[in-house]
Amino acid sequence: MSERSILITGCSSGIGLDAARFLRGRGWRVFASCRKEADCVRLREEGFAAPRVDYEDEASIEAGLAEVLGATGGRLDALFNNGAYAIPGPVEDVPTEALRTIFQANLIGWHDLTRRVIPVMRGQGHGRIVQCSSVLGLVAMKWRGAYVATKFAQEGLSDAMRLELAGTGIEVVIIDPGPIDTPFRQNAIKQFEKWIDWENSARAEEYRESLLDQLYKGSSKGPQWPAAAVTKKLVHALESPRPKARYYVTTPTYAMGALRRVLPVRALDWVLSRG
Repeated sequence: MSERSILITGCSSGIGLDAARFLRGRGWRVFASCRKEADCVRLREEGFAAPRVDYEDEASIEAGLAEVLGATGGRLDALFNNGAYAIPGPVEDVPTEALRTIFQANLIGWHDLTRRVIPVMRGQGHGRIVQCSSVLGLVAMKWRGAYVATKFAQEGLSDAMRLELAGTGIEVVIIDPGPIDTPFRQNAIKQFEKWIDWENSARAEEYRESLLDQLYKGSSKGPQWPAAAVTKKLVHALESPRPKARYYVTTPTYAMGALRRVLPVRALDWVLSRG
């Protein structure tokens, strides 16, 4: 049996990096892509094949995948779409251009790469497409509307794709992590400072009272799970003969999934407003 191959995006740190290292140790041929070339160089020094794939750059998606397929002889067993970021702030303060940008990074770029991979997998008769969503693809929370919107959209797009690809040998799987110990908040700060004019917001006092502390100090941060918790579910999604459609990761995700099923919307709103 030939070596199994996987393309993982967002491997500069966190979930993607942990998955790349673990799967390589498990015998997978890992292509660990990053958005920035400097991060790709660092991973190449660690021994990875590391094509540059930036979801906001269509040319990099095309070239990165071509590099992978050139190395594998045109085959690819799995794709793990993982790279994403948040733009914190009330929906009313998120500029429309910022929303366009985050949808390109968190949804449209994923779609572009995935559409390019599907014909490869269809031709070989099998494949796994694993989408790293979020607990915020199941429920919404204040100050996170832009990210929530991309993840809700990703959940729906992935569900439709799973139904459409049934019987082709291509499995589409969603992983829904909760709070994972990654640089996610630090990356969100960069986006916040780029896009949000909070001092001129009608809600400036709320920023001062809570949001700025949450963002810059992590004051509302509860327990966090290691990235390895996601990798554990990823391995099952990739290697199980019959993977689940969804894998929850962390206690908050299981709790929110259950509450969403049993509570009326207003009751769930009250629970989420306390978080």
